[in-house]
Amino acid sequence: MIWPFSRKKKSIARIEITGAIASSARNRILEALEFIKQKRFPALVLRIDSPGGTVGDSQEIYNALQKAREKLKIVASFGNISASGGVYIGMGAEKIVANPGTITGSIGVILRGNNLERLLDKVGVSFKVIKSGPYKDILSFDRPMTDEEKHILQSLIDSSYSQFVQTVAEGRNLSPEAVRAFADGRVFTGEQALELGLVDRLGTEDDARRLAAELAGLDPEQAKFYTIKPPKTLASRLLPAGDALMSRMQFELETNGVPLWMWR
Repeated sequence: MIWPFSRKKKSIARIEITGAIASSARNRILEALEFIKQKRFPALVLRIDSPGGTVGDSQEIYNALQKAREKLKIVASFGNISASGGVYIGMGAEKIVANPGTITGSIGVILRGNNLERLLDKVGVSFKVIKSGPYKDILSFDRPMTDEEKHILQSLIDSSYSQFVQTVAEGRNLSPEAVRAFADGRVFTGEQALELGLVDRLGTEDDARRLAAELAGLDPEQAKFYTIKPPKTLASRLLPAGDALMSRMQFELETNGVPLWMWR
């Protein structure tokens, strides 16, 4: 449906962020934000149902939301789960609404790798590696990690974690020390998150819509959602769960050995 321009000015834009956050989610959200900017929506509700995702993509979405707030009001609505990278993205909103039972938190960073050395030995497979430096094949799956490599990767994780803590501290008007007190990877209910200052209030997505309308000076009783949906893919046309399956497979392939803000 194509709505008149004046109708959009009285509507609340809505973007769903579901599943693991990676490059495809980033591209879709940035395109949606550009559409919202062009159509001059006064407010946006982000419906987040995500366990997190890649660090860089989460940061780019957050930065885009921060810039978008110069022109419109943004409210995040945490659904069933909004953890780790989902929390990071939520920091880009002016206000955050969560259900009492929402699973959130898991503020931290994880880096995963696989060691298949014993399996490869059993099947008689080995690799010959030529590299320009001692750490070029760090996290290789055919050998154990050295102590030096562990130190390098831990430093990388610590740097990423500090960035996460700083963003939450700024977004929630808390000190970094206060954030670190609960940012140890644990998860919370929405009710617990409210007590910690991680969200602003408890409520449903409709409560988030009403709040966004109030912030934008619209009538909460009249302002309706305008959901910005991505185009359907071939996988979604052929299989009921095609999009979810393909997204998960793509995420697994893209993120092996990549630092993640992900609930595990």
